[in-house]
Amino acid sequence: MLSRTADHLFWMARYTERAENTARMLDVHVQSALMPQIAETMQLGWRGLLGISELTAAYTERHGEIDADKVLDFMVCDTRNPSSIQSCLRAARENARAVRGAITTEVWETLNQTWLESQRMLQNGLSDQDPGQYFEWVKYRSHLSRGVSAGTMLQDEAFHFLRIGTFLERADNTARLLDVKFHALQSDFYGSVNGRLQELDFYHWSGVLRSVSGFEAYRKVYRDVITPERVAALLILRPDMPRSLAACMMAVNHHLQAVANPQSRETLRRAGLLNAQLQFGRLDDIMATGLHAYLTHFLERINDLGVGISQDFLAA
Repeated sequence: MLSRTADHLFWMARYTERAENTARMLDVHVQSALMPQIAETMQLGWRGLLGISELTAAYTERHGEIDADKVLDFMVCDTRNPSSIQSCLRAARENARAVRGAITTEVWETLNQTWLESQRMLQNGLSDQDPGQYFEWVKYRSHLSRGVSAGTMLQDEAFHFLRIGTFLERADNTARLLDVKFHALQSDFYGSVNGRLQELDFYHWSGVLRSVSGFEAYRKVYRDVITPERVAALLILRPDMPRSLAACMMAVNHHLQAVANPQSRETLRRAGLLNAQLQFGRLDDIMATGLHAYLTHFLERINDLGVGISQDFLAA
C-alpha cells in the first residue's frame, strides 16, 4: 500500500474517533453542569477541559475569559479550531475523499452524509438548543462509520490502518477524559486516606461511566456502589472493557503486527511494552505515583507511538 493512502486511512479513522470523543468529553461537562455546584468549580471544569485538550492558548486568544457557552461553541463548531467536532468531521470526510478507491461506497457515503447533516444541524442551532442530543448524534454517526467499515471492507492493510487510527485515538481520548474529570472535581487522585482514594459524588462518576458507555458494564462487573478506584480500574486495566486503555492498546498491538515491516521493529516494541504493562499492571502500582502523573505519562507514550507509526508507515 502507498504510504500516502495509509496516511489518509489512518487519519480518517482518527478524526472520526476524535469527533466522537470530543462529544463524550463535552457531554461529561454538560451533565456535570446540571449538578449543584459553585460557579468557581464549574469554571475550573471548563478550564481543565481546554487544558487537557491543549487548547487553552487558542481559546484565550479568541474569547478571553472562560465561559461555558463560548467553550461549547469553540469545541463544537469553530472551524478555526482543528480539534472541534465540525473540523474533525470535515477532516475525516476529506481524508476519505482522497482514498475513495481504498474504501467501500458505503463507508464513503456514511462519512459524507455525516458531514453534510452536521452542517445542517449546526445551522439549525441544535448544538445550542439541545447539546446533549447533538452529542448523542455524533456518537451514533461514529458508531455507524465503524460498523460500516467492519461490515463492508476487506480486512486487508487498509482495514488494519483504519483500526490502528481508531484505537490509538481512543486510548488517547479515554486517558484525557479521565484526567479532565479529575481536573473538574479539583482532584488529581493524589490524595488518599489509609491507602484508599476519597470517594466522590455518585452522580459525577456515573456521568463519567455513561460518557464512555460503561455504566452498565460497571454494574455487571462490580455489582456495588460506584467508587473512584473501580472506575479507574475499569477504564484503565480491564481488557474486556471496549474503551479501556488496556483494550485499546491490545488492538493497536494486534493490527500493528499485521502490517509490520522491517522499519517498524522499534515501534512494535514500544507498542508491545505498553500493552504488556497494561495487561499485567495493578491499580495499586498506578496509584503509588498518582493517577494524574500516570495518565500524563501515558499520553506522552501514546504521542511517541503515533510519531513512530507515522515515520514507519505513513507519508511525511
